[in-house]
Amino acid sequence: MAGRLRQPTGRYAGRSAEERQAERRGRFLDAALQLFGDSPGYRATTVAALSEAAGLSTRQFYEEFRTLEDVLAALHLQVNDWAEGAALAALADADGLPIARRAAATFRAYAANVTGDPRRIRITFVEIIGVSPRLEEQRLARRSRWVDLICAEAAAAVERGEAAPRDYRIAAAAFIGSVNGLLHDWKAGWVDATLDQVVDELVQLLLGILRPVDREPGAQRPGA
Repeated sequence: MAGRLRQPTGRYAGRSAEERQAERRGRFLDAALQLFGDSPGYRATTVAALSEAAGLSTRQFYEEFRTLEDVLAALHLQVNDWAEGAALAALADADGLPIARRAAATFRAYAANVTGDPRRIRITFVEIIGVSPRLEEQRLARRSRWVDLICAEAAAAVERGEAAPRDYRIAAAAFIGSVNGLLHDWKAGWVDATLDQVVDELVQLLLGILRPVDREPGAQRPGA
């Protein structure tokens, strides 16, 4: 289809056209979370099936989206926004605490949000992979935001004397890769561990990245 259908204007049943559009879009995304994140999955879902699950028509679908890939893209961003919001809220609550407690609280909030609904794990770590160059670019862009967050926290820790001054970008990227890989494997049943064990291991890995290191072999830290 060349483009979206024209949107209605004016108020109906006390709601504006924008409010009705937002409500329809939300229903499509809720339906997509169920179908893409559970069964049958993104690749086996049709526009007709998604519209039926949302309780809307295919005409209304094309008023909101061009393709199912557009729905997956929007859902992937939404799931990431939820996780990012949880992490930032935990970071704000941990303001003033030592870096170890801040890092642990922030990552646990992220992990709880992502893993609290298995459908979110599947969207984030399974369904988005290999769909198209466009979605791969989006996935990497969101991944870069997590790297930026870790680097910002590392820089703040350096200022407080809690971490050694160095470029943390490669280490942060490696940590995010570990998170993605381990949570994916855990979701797939390839890691024989509880979620708490997985989270504990990742927290320790993160703290290992941020922990101060000696600048020279055998050098003592101040006050040691």
